[in-house]
Amino acid sequence: MPNLFDPIDLGDIHCPNRILMAPLTRGRASPGHIPNDMMRLYYEQRASAGLIISEATGISQEGLGWPSAPGIWTEAQTEGWKPITEAVHKAGGRIILQLWHMGRLVHSSFNNGAPGVSASATTGPGHAYTATGKQPLEQARALRLDEMPRLVADYVKAAENAKAAGFDGVQIHSANGYLLDQFLRDNSNLRDDAYGGSIDNRIRLMREVAEAVAGVWGAPRVSVRLSPNGDSQGVDDSNPEALFTAAAAALQTIGIGFLELREPGPEGTFGNTNVPKQSPAIRRVFTNPLVLNSDLTAESGAALVASDQAEAVSYGRPFISNPDLVARIRDGKPWAADNMRTWYSAGPEGYTDYPTAA
Repeated sequence: MPNLFDPIDLGDIHCPNRILMAPLTRGRASPGHIPNDMMRLYYEQRASAGLIISEATGISQEGLGWPSAPGIWTEAQTEGWKPITEAVHKAGGRIILQLWHMGRLVHSSFNNGAPGVSASATTGPGHAYTATGKQPLEQARALRLDEMPRLVADYVKAAENAKAAGFDGVQIHSANGYLLDQFLRDNSNLRDDAYGGSIDNRIRLMREVAEAVAGVWGAPRVSVRLSPNGDSQGVDDSNPEALFTAAAAALQTIGIGFLELREPGPEGTFGNTNVPKQSPAIRRVFTNPLVLNSDLTAESGAALVASDQAEAVSYGRPFISNPDLVARIRDGKPWAADNMRTWYSAGPEGYTDYPTAA
């Protein structure tokens, strides 16, 4: 019976345990979306995770609409990541970079007044976080067919930069209502061309991106994150089981190293997720390693692995306040609570000052 402390190969990445650090936006990058030394310490402190999945990282200025989130499209950003990957490796860890395009959730203030882009001319719910505070989200423009190759090329360039920065692989963010998720789901994808309508068409862009990124890294060092749940930042689908099993089957054909599913409960961060979990259906079509995420305890994470529902599990918020989460789970020690007020604040408070257990 497998347990959380058994080693696991996630594609070509050998992990000493099955407790992954999930991607966590923290907003600590320097101007120009450049990673910095404070981020180096943060990731180094958490290197005991079986694998670190970095915070969501912008593949282009067009796709990044979060203040002080890091990027990976410029030379300066790529250079800024190098000390971070080096520190994680020296501490015995492994780290992959999550590639992020926010789509319609990018406010025009991040792009000199240009609207965000999406599958269709739709508007996300609520507000965007900008350098001057919350702003109402605006209607995005639909990406044109002739822009698709350029968009895929942005992912390829970011993947190449991630390799140059010393990462062990990449994860494609196709979840939580961001661009690729906006293409996947039928309430945000209203297209009638090759990228809209049928499920096969709606998964086309995700598949093209995954194939192109696999061309940079080799498929076993590529993973994808999906959120096969209900409403997620305003995107939803009328037939999620058919959609997400088709998406997972396409990724299985590509041969990605692992698939991570964010399946939160009804109190999940990104909206109403009180819907049946799709992971059992996905597991029937995706036979490479599966990683499950969201709202897990030590006990529920262990049960998922022991029952072969997943090869590994990922923890997000518990890693914020427990840099030594792996040791705490192993030793049965309580978890420290995190401070929501400092999730996205500017300094080390609530970032690098959480102590390890005595």
